[in-house]
Amino acid sequence: MFPQDLVMAARLLIGDAEARGIKITTAESCTGGLVAALLTEIAGSSAVFERGFVVYSNRAKEEMLHVPGDLLADFGAVSEPVARALAEGALHESRANLSVAITGIAGPGGGTGMKPVGLVHFASARENRSIRHEEHLFGDIGREKVRLEAVRVALRMLQDGLEA
Repeated sequence: MFPQDLVMAARLLIGDAEARGIKITTAESCTGGLVAALLTEIAGSSAVFERGFVVYSNRAKEEMLHVPGDLLADFGAVSEPVARALAEGALHESRANLSVAITGIAGPGGGTGMKPVGLVHFASARENRSIRHEEHLFGDIGREKVRLEAVRVALRMLQDGLEA
């Protein structure tokens, strides 16, 4: 289902998280649960993967992860502040120690001059540590490729979060 390099990265992440006793949660918008799906492809992932939130609409972001409506109105769903709020909300609404959040514009439509197709914001939060943010502009490479590249970045950020 997933490219082999992603499966291998997920397997490594699951093993490392289990060795450290860390539980993982995801908050996904433009990836629609792909990170959660990839992690659960790995046998034994239930020891590590606590839950995933697919928060595609703004209302879901507000209701499930308590992203403030004024934050969404002021900055838009695809923004650093919202990515950070998603990561924090996922930790708060789960029993996990480490989260990753993804919000972006996969295309083909939905982009603007300020927020083009392929723009994705990521945030990772770990208990008692500062939230980390990354912004990537993958370009208009196609919906599937944007989403898979986003999964790749999310896995790396989770791995980095284990070691931080």
